[in-house]
Order: sequence, then C-alpha cells, then structure tokens
Amino acid sequence: MTDTPKQLPLREDVPVAMTWDLTKIFENDEAFEAAFSEVQAILPKAQTLKGTLGNGAQAFLEALEYILNVSRQLELLYVYSHLKNDQDTANTTYQGLYGRASALLSQVSEAISWFEPELLTLSDEQVLGYLEEEAQLSHYRHYVEQVIANRSHILPQEQEALLAGAGEIFRSPSTTFSVLNNADLEFPIIDGENGEKIQLSHGIYGQLMESTNREVREAAFKGIYSVYKQFRNTFATTLSTNIKAHNFQAKVRHFESAREAALSHNHIPEAVYDNLVNVVNNHLPLLHRYMALRKRLLKVDTLHTYDLYTPLLGEAPIRYSYEESVEKALEALKPMGEEYLAVVKEAFESRWIDVVENKGKRSGAYSSGAYDTPPYILMNWHDALDQLYTLVHEVGHSVHSYFTRKNQPYVYGDYSIFLAEIASTTNENLLTEYLLKTEKEPIVRAFILNHYLDGFKGTVFRQTQFAEFEHFMHVEDAKGTPLTSEFLSENYGQLNQKYYGEALTEDEEIRLEWSRIPHFYYNYYVFQYSTGFSAAAALADKILNEEPEALEKYLTYLKAGSSDFPIEVMKKAGVDMTQVTYLEDAMHVFEQRLNELEALISELG
Repeated sequence: MTDTPKQLPLREDVPVAMTWDLTKIFENDEAFEAAFSEVQAILPKAQTLKGTLGNGAQAFLEALEYILNVSRQLELLYVYSHLKNDQDTANTTYQGLYGRASALLSQVSEAISWFEPELLTLSDEQVLGYLEEEAQLSHYRHYVEQVIANRSHILPQEQEALLAGAGEIFRSPSTTFSVLNNADLEFPIIDGENGEKIQLSHGIYGQLMESTNREVREAAFKGIYSVYKQFRNTFATTLSTNIKAHNFQAKVRHFESAREAALSHNHIPEAVYDNLVNVVNNHLPLLHRYMALRKRLLKVDTLHTYDLYTPLLGEAPIRYSYEESVEKALEALKPMGEEYLAVVKEAFESRWIDVVENKGKRSGAYSSGAYDTPPYILMNWHDALDQLYTLVHEVGHSVHSYFTRKNQPYVYGDYSIFLAEIASTTNENLLTEYLLKTEKEPIVRAFILNHYLDGFKGTVFRQTQFAEFEHFMHVEDAKGTPLTSEFLSENYGQLNQKYYGEALTEDEEIRLEWSRIPHFYYNYYVFQYSTGFSAAAALADKILNEEPEALEKYLTYLKAGSSDFPIEVMKKAGVDMTQVTYLEDAMHVFEQRLNELEALISELG
C-alpha cells in the first residue's frame, strides 16, 4: 500500500471551533450588502459639507462627525471582506466582496480628502475657539491639535496640489524596486540536501538559510547574491533616487532633514533614534560574544554570513499541540493579572482565532479587526515552539486592540506602529521567562535561550544596523555625495563587520545586502522594530519583578490608543523612550540570557 500525500482540508471541512466567528461583524453576506449600500447612500453628503468648516462650531462638529462616521462604517465592510477573502483566497465570492470593499475604500478616501487641508485654512484661534464654544468638540481636542501642529509644514493649496499630484512620481523608485525584486529577477537553481534541484526565490532563500546542511546554505547565499551583483547599479539608482525624494520633500516642507520629517508624523524626537544607535553601538561586544559562541557550537573554522541563521542546536526538542499551547499561553501570561487574562480567555473561547491551515488560506499570521469588531487572529497552526511564540505575539496585539477600543472613542481607537510591537513582544518575553522557569531539561533550556537571543539579534541589532545605514545614506545624499553601488557596498561592508565582529568572516557578497532590503524604501520605519523590542524587554522585566505599579502602568498604555502622542503614552507605561535607560535595561537582559546559554553549553559539554 502506498502512502497518499497529506492533503490540506477544504475550508468547509475545518471544525467550526477552529475557525473565527465572523457573524459578530455581519450575520451573513446579505447584512454586508445592506451596510455597503448604506455607505454608498451617505457618501454624496461629503461634497455638501465641503467648504463649511468656517461656518461656526456646529458646522465644524457636523463635518468632523460625518467624516468619522463614514470611516467607521467603511472599516466594518473592509475588515469583513478581507478576513473572508484570507480564509480561502480561492473563493471567488469573497474575492469579489474584497475587491468591491477596496474600491469603496478608495472612493471614500477621495470623497473626504478635503477635510484636513480645509481645516488648515482656518486660523489656530478660530479652531481652538470652536473647541471652547462647543462642549461636544472637547474630546476631539487632541485630534484637532495634532492636525494643526503640522501647519508650519503645510504649503499653500496650489503647492500642496502639485505635491499630491507628484505622489506617484515620488513613489516610483520604490515601485520599480518592488517590481524588479519580486517579479523580474530570475534566481538560479541549486542542489538541495538530497541532490534535488531547487529554484531559488525570496521565500525559499530564507528557509535554506536555516538548513542544517552547510553546502546548501552556501550555494543559496552565493546564488542569490550573484543576481544582485548583476543589477547592483540599477538598485543603487532606485535607492538613491528614493532617498533624494525623501530629502527633497523634507526641504520643501521646511524640515531640517528627512529624518526629522519622517519622525514628526508621530511626534517622535530625533534623540530616540540617536539613543538607539549609540546604545547598540556601545553594546556590540555582546553581539560579538554571541557570534563567537555560534562559531564554537557550529564547529567551523570560519563563520560565514550563511551560518548566521541555522539552528545552533538542531531541531527543536519540544513541540506543543494547539491545545497545549493555549494552556501554556494562559500560564505564561499570568503575571499580566486577571483583567488581562480575562480578555485572553475570551479570545480562545469566543472564536477570535482562525487556527488551522486549509486549502487556499492566506499564509502566515496576523491580528486584524476594526473598532466595532473583535480583534481577530489568523494562524496556520503546526506543532512547533515558534508557533507558540507566534500565538502569544498575536494575542498581545489583539488584547492591545481590545483594550484600546473599549477605553477610547472611535477617533482615538487605534495606535501607531511605534507602539504596536511593544504589546506583542512583551508577551514573547513573558513566555520566554515562563518556559525557562518550567523547562528543566538543559538541552530544552538551551534551545529556548537560543530562540530568544536570535530574536534579539535579528530585531534589535540587525534592524539598528539598517537604521544606522539608512540615516547615513540620507546624510550623504544631502551633502551631495553620489550614492553609487561602489560607495554603498564599501560602507555597508564596513558597517556589517563593525556589527558582527571578528568572529564573522567578511564575505564579499554581504557588501551588497543593501540592494535587497525593502525597508530602505520605507522612510525611517525600520528603527521602530528595535525600539519596540527594547521597550518590551524592559517592560516585561518590570512586570515580572513586580515593580510597584508596573502592571497598572502597562495596562494604562494598552488602553491609551492614540489619545496622546506615542512618546507620552510610553512615559505613562513607565518607559521614557527619550532616555537611554530602557535600551540599557534590554541589553542587560540580553547579557543575562547570553551568560546562561554559555554556562549551559559548558554544562552540556
């Protein structure tokens, strides 16, 4: 008898208990259609309100509440259709629903786009006078103040229209990079572990870098960079043009630099960025130690870049089923207290989570939802330690969203990306601590520590390296330095060596890594991964050590939404991100865990 290959279940064959309950948004598709028609019906009103903001506090309130109301209704339609589509991307009914909701999103965005520019035609005195005059406007104060705070960087209407019209041109370097990188590049075929032929792609490359077969890793590494080498001048052109666009837009809008312009959106002081780079640079000897340990454990004469992602200790010695993972998650998150745990239990019991993989289901994992829906979680479960980590990570996002929506009005019912990763990563830190307390087997403990240190290396050290290089490129371009492929490769190679230290052999190929990093097109985005991870490490430490009011302050952060600037929200949580203390604290946790892993390795012999 031959074994038939394991087939993914069809969507309709997945047990209901393992799927999310989307009837909490719309009872059925008919209810979706009725809500869709309602948004279409109220959309023309946007035009009648245009030009009325100067007509007094009442007119201002009516326009503002209309804008928020139509956005709120639209979100429900969008979230329902994207979740339905993601659960089975082959279902043409929901492909259609998602397509229509996306088109309606564009229509609504266009119909209400006049609001903020028109608000800025009013004087500060007039707008603030409205807030005093009309009591119902009082809880919109922070939102309105945020808009008018950007006034000095808003240009006359004609110039704004010109810039808006050139938006596609400014985005073209990033678009060109994306098309070239994802569609046009042809990567070579290499030999796999068993002599099979493997066509390299971005996804497969990531998997092969984790292979335990060194020859396969080397072939994948050299194979992928051979293609980037061919196109290095093209990529230098797309990247330098993108940076020129950032610098130009910042100058036109009267900012001192592109970095100041990018960080101003969330009112983040530039000191936050500089502190991150400085503290990480001061603690690079810890990364160098970890690299030396990796070299020793892999028993290699020379450590290459393609050795940085393979597991140090082979396959994970522990696996948990979904049911076991739910129990582990509840135990690990106990330090968060009863109020927090009650929401976690609701997530597990009220079908917020779409657990198992089915045919056509979107890959990966995420937390999603709208102000008036549960914060749903998509998973593609398989029994592995990293899935348990993914589960507590996404639960962290969902509880954050739940508390925000329960405690804030719609206008402040979301949060910036700067704050988002803190809630999820704090949970991962608590899980690591719980597993280290409960798992006594040395090899299992070593695996957990290795998982933590690799996560820290990839998020804090590596993303700060990107942040440092991103800023270097903007500064050099502003000085008039041509960003040629030779210039970028030379400087990136030096930076990479500075980060990883003497244990790592300087591979010629890695000098080209700048050419394949999409984050370099995101305009000072990547540093937030590092600051978020560091803040989470510091907060988890405070909660675990039961520092006075640490938990209470943390819950205040989860409930704040966008009711205050992100930096102020974090201060209330107990972390001042304008200072270096939280970064130093995170480095201290990394050092402790590294010490423990080194000791365990000696113990295991």
